[in-house]
Amino acid sequence: MTRRRYLIAYDIRDERRLRRVCKLMEGHGTRLQYSVFLCDLSDRELLIWRSDIVQLMELELDSVVYVDLGGVGATNVEVIGAPRQFPHTGPMIV
Repeated sequence: MTRRRYLIAYDIRDERRLRRVCKLMEGHGTRLQYSVFLCDLSDRELLIWRSDIVQLMELELDSVVYVDLGGVGATNVEVIGAPRQFPHTGPMIV
């Protein structure tokens, strides 16, 4: 199962929907900032995530942006300022 790394950011206008979207995102990736996540997803996981997030959103008011950053472990993410620890591979069991 090949995974790709996605940068996902959202703007949810309602507090209740925001909490639900946040909980969904925490189950799929690593929080970088308040509404920005780094997620390593297979094609199947991406489809499931898209289906789940659309059900939580109010499509006329809310927005979610996701950007394909390439293969997992790719070094195309840079940080300016305080260093960040990014996942090196897919999901980790803690």
